[in-house]
Amino acid sequence: MPPTPTKTGHLVVIGHGPAAHRLIEAVRERDTEDYWQITVVGEEPRPAYDRVALTSYLTDGADLGYPAHDDAVRVRTGERVTAIDRAGRTVTTDAGETLGYDTLVLATGSVPFVPPVPGAGTAFVYRTIDDLDALRARAAGRASGVVVGGGLLGLEAARALQGLGLETHIVEMAPWLMARQLDEGGGAMLRRHIEALGLRVHTGVMLDRIEADAVRLAGDTVLPADVVVFSAGIRPRDELARAAGLEVGERGGVVVDDACRTGDPRIYAIGECALVGGQVYGLVGPCLSMAEVVADALFGGAARFAGADTSTQLKLMGVDVASFGDPSADALNVSYTDPVAGTYKRLVVSDDAGTLLGGVLVGDASAYPTLRACVGASLPAAPDRLLFGGTEAVAGAMTEETMVCSCNGVSAGTIRSAIADGGLTDLPAVKACTRAGTGCGSCVPLVKRILDEELTSAGIPVSRALCEHFDHTRAELFDIVRVRGITTFSGLIAECGRGRGCDICKPVVASILASLGTGHILDGERAGLQDTNDQFLANMQKNGTYSVVPRVPGGEITPEKLIVIGEVARDFGLYTKITGGQRIDMFGARVEQLPQIWKRLTEAGFESGHAYGKALRTVKSCVGSTWCRYGVQDSVGLAIRLELRYRGLRAPHKIKSAVSGCARECAEAQSKDFGVIATEKGWNLYVAGNGGMRPRHADLFATDLDTDTLIRYIDRFLMFYIRTADRLQRTASWLESLDGGIEYLRDVIVADRLGICDSLDAAMARHVEDYTDEWRATLDDPERLRRFVSFVNAPGTPDPSIVFEPERDQIKPVIPEVVFP
Repeated sequence: MPPTPTKTGHLVVIGHGPAAHRLIEAVRERDTEDYWQITVVGEEPRPAYDRVALTSYLTDGADLGYPAHDDAVRVRTGERVTAIDRAGRTVTTDAGETLGYDTLVLATGSVPFVPPVPGAGTAFVYRTIDDLDALRARAAGRASGVVVGGGLLGLEAARALQGLGLETHIVEMAPWLMARQLDEGGGAMLRRHIEALGLRVHTGVMLDRIEADAVRLAGDTVLPADVVVFSAGIRPRDELARAAGLEVGERGGVVVDDACRTGDPRIYAIGECALVGGQVYGLVGPCLSMAEVVADALFGGAARFAGADTSTQLKLMGVDVASFGDPSADALNVSYTDPVAGTYKRLVVSDDAGTLLGGVLVGDASAYPTLRACVGASLPAAPDRLLFGGTEAVAGAMTEETMVCSCNGVSAGTIRSAIADGGLTDLPAVKACTRAGTGCGSCVPLVKRILDEELTSAGIPVSRALCEHFDHTRAELFDIVRVRGITTFSGLIAECGRGRGCDICKPVVASILASLGTGHILDGERAGLQDTNDQFLANMQKNGTYSVVPRVPGGEITPEKLIVIGEVARDFGLYTKITGGQRIDMFGARVEQLPQIWKRLTEAGFESGHAYGKALRTVKSCVGSTWCRYGVQDSVGLAIRLELRYRGLRAPHKIKSAVSGCARECAEAQSKDFGVIATEKGWNLYVAGNGGMRPRHADLFATDLDTDTLIRYIDRFLMFYIRTADRLQRTASWLESLDGGIEYLRDVIVADRLGICDSLDAAMARHVEDYTDEWRATLDDPERLRRFVSFVNAPGTPDPSIVFEPERDQIKPVIPEVVFP
């Protein structure tokens, strides 16, 4: 029965993982009358977070938290439900609380499977943030690790152990890696990629026992192991349901029908604890679909969970991996292997070659969105065109029923109807209206293609304009400025724009002018074009003060310079923190103090670290062959050379880099915009990686390069990115947007496909020759210095609203409480 506004229902959710979070959000979206009072009880000491991105937390400290629920939802963290009283409709927690419910949802998830072998109790698992914290603590100072399990999460764990500095082995009982998703050919290609990264793979072997500092395999093979991690599958958490008399499966899982309802009509189960249609789903997409089904049922709907698409696209250790449909179907196979490029592609089609049944992609998964959308449907193009043609091969040929976004169950017809009925004209509007592309994100290119085709067929131009003041893209504006020699914003807008500009186009044009080296960013009208940080050559903080980050190339610094930083921070009362990019950040400087601080720093040999700009930030490094017993090249020397070469290089977005002295990858080069890893023969170059909220491993661009060739390729990569990327587009998304991806980029940079390499080389040479430190240049110009005051009419007066209080022997900003009437 649908709820009525005159009644209140009590909804209790046990567990607060991704499925529970989506359920609550879906209920709140539908609950316009505030019918449901929601309480969620989670065992972990923190609210729901993105478990798919656990490795980014371990390697980069990423914040995985989902957006908080609104105030109508009561969230109880660090508390465990111990019993369900179905007759009394209550649950009891380990805090002694009794909570009544009208409807109960079990979202208790799963636990890692730990094989029953001797010594298993000393191993770690890879499931929660607390697991990862314990793993990091154990790995400190250790040399070797073994991961038991060669599936998705096992490979993530292995990469994480390697990132913590451990020599890592992967042990998998199946004949090849990711045996549930990949076929033998795909598994073999994946193994090649992973072993090339320095990990050791053992497949088709059984675990015998775990010893104090080793793992013993069947057949007496012994692997060194200071740390052992199990990632050998999951088991549904169904103990509460079992104790409450609810039906569970023979191999675990709370039995539910296609509405995700248990045998008790007031109790549902969703996510990894639910057994629906005889199957437990361990992927996030099906779990979110179950949440939507239950949310619909709570408002009288008739939605049903009719199975789920288990297709998946992954980025494992920098390697694209995807499977879709049923890759093991007994039918015709169309396969392609390129051992040089490290790619493997296989399509499974019906015996009449008319229907796509499934497939596997390794090394290049650019066709995945297209292929997944075509599973079960008539082939809209020849198999070879599907493999290599991208979204343009199929978007217009998809039927209304073709599933585009399997995470949220959105078909091509739903997207087309939303565009037509709602007058939608951009991708964010389509995503907000349909939820397509808001799950794993792999379908976004196809959604965008559908949008463009619908707009075009309706006679609506598909605009790529930067903003209302320019009908050009950022890349087009860059070429206009470069070719015509324009040096001012007013000159550009007079020649090919309109109006006075806005907060979108002004910083973009400012960045273009800076990239082309047309003068100091604070000269003339350029000062007014900059974002706040660039205007003051420092990062504004929450209390209106600024942070100062001097450049420390490669992370190498002398004791004398360390002393200067300490003295400056002490004398100006600044908060100091070592950053993730191997620099020291000093916080709490008032605007009028900035020139005084810069003067002290520049006199000691420091210069701007450009932490405030869309520019090169850092080139991180390990200690390399100079100190480390594993190092094979001088990573510090190269990092310093690269950072000094590219310092001050303005770009569409910030740029980060790193150089690792060996395959142990201590500098985390593969999460950077460009990264370098030493080999016995030279350097491997990786491009278009990204850390942060949406991490992306960089793609391997070239191997075993000598230093001069490496630098030449990086020069061209950076200049081509600066010329062609969109506004605020990181290198990761820029590469994904290039037609042809990494292969096209190689053609441009190595083979000079566009005939522009001489121009790119010359542009970088000009940058290197013309570089000047922005702090020093500002100190030398009285006109530029005039802007560094808190009050124009009282230059020597500090801002009285800036207040600090002590915390851990340093300062902390005091933010006044805002009281609303």
